[in-house]
Amino acid sequence: MVTLRVKSEKLLGRRLIYLSILLAVTIPMIWRISFKERASSMVRDVFTAIESLPPGARVLVVYDFDPGTEPEIKPMADAFTRHLCLKGAKLYWATLWPTGPVQIDKTIRDVLKPEFPDYRYGVDYVNLGYVSGNEGVIALALTDFRKAFVTDAHNIPTSDSERLPIMQLARNIRSFNLIVDCSGGYPGLQEWIQYAAVPGRVTLLGGSVAVGTPELFPYVPEQCLGFLAGIKGAAEYEQLLLERYPQLDRPQCRVALERMGPQTVAHLAIIFFILLGNGLHLLRRGREES
Repeated sequence: MVTLRVKSEKLLGRRLIYLSILLAVTIPMIWRISFKERASSMVRDVFTAIESLPPGARVLVVYDFDPGTEPEIKPMADAFTRHLCLKGAKLYWATLWPTGPVQIDKTIRDVLKPEFPDYRYGVDYVNLGYVSGNEGVIALALTDFRKAFVTDAHNIPTSDSERLPIMQLARNIRSFNLIVDCSGGYPGLQEWIQYAAVPGRVTLLGGSVAVGTPELFPYVPEQCLGFLAGIKGAAEYEQLLLERYPQLDRPQCRVALERMGPQTVAHLAIIFFILLGNGLHLLRRGREES
């Protein structure tokens, strides 16, 4: 009888914890609860680098991620695009992942066209699509960018100065003021550091999935100015954007911040149950000893 009671209490405790975590995750999602983020020094360095770009700066934006890493990377990629467009930069999208073109198209469709309709294709931005070859593509782009990317995503030759005048400004990697890489794995940020930023002496920054950040920290700040670490880094970057540009305080500009809401509440719930469990354990042990 005592054993059955103990088992039922344990089962009830587990169900209570699982239900509490479920509510801690779903309620912030339904009510779109978010919290103000405090940006780290590295995220501030990334923000400042883009904020200090002159109008017309040439920026190579690389989308090296897929649908599996999209929940972490897409919010930071969209935030980078907004910030670069607000600074009037010329954007060169490219990817070394076969799944990358879909992600580029989503940003162009969801961010660039509705929010910055004055941006003209071939003049202010270009979509170079996917090129296979991993590090080989980067090494070739270091010396001849148009040989690495022979056509754009619409099969227009990059040598066509009439339809793609923006490409005449990009001779090699050194032609760019900045490289921004949104990395979900290999090839990604690490390869662009080793084969482009270091030999080309070009400023590079970007973002990475949280699980891939430990191997990137040794490159900061000498070879890589900084990067956003997962959805947390993306949320910190969105917070800086909202503080600098209050007109961006819209739901589509707060995606990472809203995704951090359920995580924050769930973590607080877990901490509460840890403290509660330890407190009850110490109380019970004190009673048994007395």
